[in-house]
Amino acid sequence: MTEQQTIRVMVVDDHPMWLDAVARDLAAAGFEVVATAGDGAQAVRRARAVTPDVLVLDLNLPKMPGVQVCKELVSALPGLRVLVLSASGEHADVLEAVKSGATGYLLKSASTEELTDAVRRTAAGDPVFTPGLAGLVLGEYRRLASEPAPAAGGDEPKAPQLTERETEVLRLVAKGLSYKQIAERLVISHRTVQNHVQNTLGKLQLHNRVELVRYAIERGLDDA
Repeated sequence: MTEQQTIRVMVVDDHPMWLDAVARDLAAAGFEVVATAGDGAQAVRRARAVTPDVLVLDLNLPKMPGVQVCKELVSALPGLRVLVLSASGEHADVLEAVKSGATGYLLKSASTEELTDAVRRTAAGDPVFTPGLAGLVLGEYRRLASEPAPAAGGDEPKAPQLTERETEVLRLVAKGLSYKQIAERLVISHRTVQNHVQNTLGKLQLHNRVELVRYAIERGLDDA
């Protein structure tokens, strides 16, 4: 339980009873609930103040929509992971949340055990989706990758050089494997996988795993 206790979580939902229940369940599971918020503007202010590891976020919020909250906070707090917890399973809502920087998307019909597991995996940087939604998101990555890139002024800069191991990790990320699965496959530690991903993000000047997967699929690494 000590690993869980280091994970600092903030919960955002505009329904007070639901908000209290989720915060209580996470605290009972050993997470440190550092703040809660009932609207989008309040969520941005409080998250900036307490810098949680994981933000459990509803999309349908007053004063500022959840996707905007996600976009602002992911940009402002580089280490933040966002797990959307929504009543909506609409494909458009899922894709919009992922594009705004969410690491995962869970429906409110999930059990307490599924929620606590999802928060733990989100904190580790793994993408977490309600069953059936992961394929949808990967399909969208493929669609985006097949679109022609917008024309850039001047010659395209020379592609950064990745090491053989960084390329190998990137290929497995593109195939949808979690960091834990990649570590087991390559017989390296979870921390080493995270370091390779961070180094690759830096070299490619990308900001999150969503952009990294798109980059890999554009280059056909998921089929390699």
